[in-house]
Amino acid sequence: MSSSLSPRIIKETQRLQTEPIDGIEVEIDETNARFFHVIVNGPKDSPYEGGRFKLQLFLPEEYPMTAPKCLFLTKIYHPNIDNVGRICLDILKEKWSPALQIRTVLLSIQALLSAPNPDDPLANDVASQWKSDEAQAIKIGSLLAYSHCSLPLHTFWHYFRVGFM
Repeated sequence: MSSSLSPRIIKETQRLQTEPIDGIEVEIDETNARFFHVIVNGPKDSPYEGGRFKLQLFLPEEYPMTAPKCLFLTKIYHPNIDNVGRICLDILKEKWSPALQIRTVLLSIQALLSAPNPDDPLANDVASQWKSDEAQAIKIGSLLAYSHCSLPLHTFWHYFRVGFM
């Protein structure tokens, strides 16, 4: 790891490697130790279950005084994630605290997949659909997860049984 990294970043990165987070894979970029390639598995009992969502996480020079920068690379139908992958999550913005860690951010993103919040949207069209017909929004989310990240067929059909049988 680069000697230009703070001891905190080194410690957090080592912890991610020695104590992996269930359902989240983290790989440090070979050329920039502040840049992480992340895969978040879709949480159980969510429209995204079985999906594998690629993200980028970057630690700015000011970290931990400023939040990490996170971006979904895999398309997702979610009220708190827009079509270019930006994430609406309070701890990445106004609720960020230097006491928080990379691990906390990743767990919060995983939790956001389990519990979309259409009342604080980034994707207004998706939030509107979620509020007016949540069941249909969940079906769309599952369909896109299936088509964009190899969602297993049994999970896909679990969310589509109603209305198609």
